[in-house]
Amino acid sequence: MEKQVQAPAKPLCVLKFGSSVLGVEGDYPAAALEVYRHVRAGEKVVAVVSALDGQTDALLNQAERVGGDAPHALVARLARVGELHSAALMALALSRVGVRACTMDPNEMGLVAEGEALDSNLMDLDAAAVLAKLDSHDVVVVPGFTAGHAEYGVVTLGRGGTDLSAVFFAARLNAHRVRLIKDVDGVYAEDPAKNPYAERYAEMSYAEAAEASSGLIQPKAILAAEKENVLIEIASLGAAECTTIAHRPARKAMPLRGDKLRVALLGCGAVGAGVLSFLQERPDLFELNPVLVRDPSRHEEKVRFTVDANEALAGQPDLVVELLGGADYPAELLCSALREGAQVVTANKAAVAKHYDALHACAEAGEALLAYSGAVGGGAPILETVARLKGRVVAVEGVMNGTCNFLLDRLGEGRELDEAVAEAQALGFAEADPSVDVDGHDAADKLAVLVREAFGVALPPERIVRRSLRDLAPGAAREALARGEVLKQVGRCALLSDGSIVAEVRVERLPGDHPLAGARNEENRFLVHDSDGAVHEVFGKGAGRWPTAAAVFADVMDAQRALLDRLEAQESAAVAPVLMRA
Repeated sequence: MEKQVQAPAKPLCVLKFGSSVLGVEGDYPAAALEVYRHVRAGEKVVAVVSALDGQTDALLNQAERVGGDAPHALVARLARVGELHSAALMALALSRVGVRACTMDPNEMGLVAEGEALDSNLMDLDAAAVLAKLDSHDVVVVPGFTAGHAEYGVVTLGRGGTDLSAVFFAARLNAHRVRLIKDVDGVYAEDPAKNPYAERYAEMSYAEAAEASSGLIQPKAILAAEKENVLIEIASLGAAECTTIAHRPARKAMPLRGDKLRVALLGCGAVGAGVLSFLQERPDLFELNPVLVRDPSRHEEKVRFTVDANEALAGQPDLVVELLGGADYPAELLCSALREGAQVVTANKAAVAKHYDALHACAEAGEALLAYSGAVGGGAPILETVARLKGRVVAVEGVMNGTCNFLLDRLGEGRELDEAVAEAQALGFAEADPSVDVDGHDAADKLAVLVREAFGVALPPERIVRRSLRDLAPGAAREALARGEVLKQVGRCALLSDGSIVAEVRVERLPGDHPLAGARNEENRFLVHDSDGAVHEVFGKGAGRWPTAAAVFADVMDAQRALLDRLEAQESAAVAPVLMRA
């Protein structure tokens, strides 16, 4: 497993999803959210997937029924089908939540093994081909368990072979870690199903892992990781904690077991319904209050709905998720929740832009988390990127309104603006009153939040210069296309040398090969310029149920992990005096 290439500019993480977490088709959305968590943290990801639970056994049984005692090389061709199928499904699930993902088959990436047809070992990979895909995608999904072979054409890697695939990719691509996602959150000293007080290894050596994790990790994968010094993490979906396997001595710790969080969900429109679906998939973590809506009769009775905000917020919820729309009333509810110490997640750009200082002051007073990743960029993690570059950002520019993308595309086809707006409304891209999008108010709200996050400067949306699509000359979009250009509504903000800020929203002609020019429909694209002269691209779907719901739910999971961290700090503080007396 000789390492041959430099890692990409962003940290690279290999995530492996086995059949213990991919049991049925309905498990792919949760796996996609786990991948998105790493993407928004600034990592590129290679996602290695197993077949759905039981599918490989079914294929092997089918091979025996049809072929009898057939040559293993023929059996391998059928046995690998589950992984190819699974990789395609994972990429589709990622696409739905707005992640730029692709999938590669073994022959497309020169993945080669040698050995027996049903128990081979990986030998080679065209790492450059995989990294080239990562240049234009955030995630490359690959099938585990299978590879090409000089003699047999196709082989498999033995039981648990997807673990070996993940370690091999990490070694050849210089990934900084490989995280094996299992149905347990680490390696335990004894079976936690039999002993709820079992200790979990926080760290352990490769040799200790080989002994303690029998049946959890493929032995060949552990040996390969030790040889190549690949750091392995064993974790469950969404977990804050894990077992780290490296050249380290064993260290055990009691796992944190927080109570379920009481959640108040305010609003259940398109995005809210997506968030509700994600919350319902984790009954182990969340307990829902009645959901606040305008008209309960319009919703299916899978949960309780209410028109009373007091009922929705009853019982001092741990977490409040606001997706109502509007500015003043939602901000009033959020400020009250924050002062009482509730964690707050919102995608309400208008409320955040208009009441930024009040919301943050209430969060500080209540020692609460305030998160609003979905408010700007939806599934495009622009706020996380700005946060990572804190103090180094000098300018941000972006296409941040999907409705305008749609309208400008239609104008380029020769449509009139009113006709394009009517079509957008019929398709759900535009509201009954389209002025928020068409006249740049939506982009100005988002830009105001970006200015606060990037530069720490208060710039109310109404002070941002805006140019409306209504101001375009007839035929301007078609004329731009004829010159190889496209019209885009672009928001820009920049820090000038004298410390002042400029910000504006206008319709611009962009060359066809400009990084922002390719945004279509709900896609958002941003370019973040830093003080070192580097430009950071952030692409993703900026609107729609699933991309925005994924961003909101990622904030929800961050809040859940933050509360666990607080619990750990409280437990440490309680133990410290005892240790000092000892």
